[in-house]
Amino acid sequence: MIDKKIFDDISQRIAGQMPSGLQILQDDLKKNIRSAVEASLSNLNLVTREEFDVQAKVLARTRAKLELLEKQVAELESIKK
Repeated sequence: MIDKKIFDDISQRIAGQMPSGLQILQDDLKKNIRSAVEASLSNLNLVTREEFDVQAKVLARTRAKLELLEKQVAELESIKK
């Protein structure tokens, strides 16, 4: 899941860019923007960087094992001939 601090940061940045006349409504606006951003991002299938890195390492190990097995099969096939 995405860190809740990211939602707060995004909503604060957007609210901070509002014209000064709207800054009075800034707290309410931050809450609404945060809710909208969170709802939009929750619909996406996102993973954290840590989850991505873990899966990348698993994939690298799997590829290395596959290459080793391919070499072993090729050796066995060459011996068999």
